[in-house]
Amino acid sequence: MLNVVLYEPEIPGNTGNIMRTCVATNTTLHLIKPLGFSLEEKYIKRSGVNYIDKCKYFVYENINDFFSKNPGEYFFFTRYGHKPHSKANFKDIKDNIYLIFGKESTGIPKDILKPHLNRCYRIPMTANVRALNLSNSVAIGVYEVLKQKNYEGLLFDEPHKSKTFLED
Repeated sequence: MLNVVLYEPEIPGNTGNIMRTCVATNTTLHLIKPLGFSLEEKYIKRSGVNYIDKCKYFVYENINDFFSKNPGEYFFFTRYGHKPHSKANFKDIKDNIYLIFGKESTGIPKDILKPHLNRCYRIPMTANVRALNLSNSVAIGVYEVLKQKNYEGLLFDEPHKSKTFLED
């Protein structure tokens, strides 16, 4: 099972967009407190459109609470990583996969990353940008895992059409 973990997310619009991505990809979302917003805010609902009620998510008091309840394979997305995210090998992993992303302002704290240096990845980019938007980074990470697993469980055609738009 694929999971996205947001460590102390701050911006409701990003989390709303990530919720929509999670619904679209059968991915479970894990939110580590403190959150920079209320999950009831209209901004989250607007970003997730009508899909938030379909999002499977859990909220944790802190990172240790999350780690104690979620065994599996952890992959940390951080600007401090030295390997591109595409070098992670997800193909043969049978355990739960957790893609862990930090808060928008400061990322994942170094004390959390340090024990997991071999699982720290960076999305390559120019020197002109410190980091991509959080929701963009999550989408890149999720779709890398799905690509390596041949998009298992996802549709390649529109679900309610007997023909695609281009064949009509």
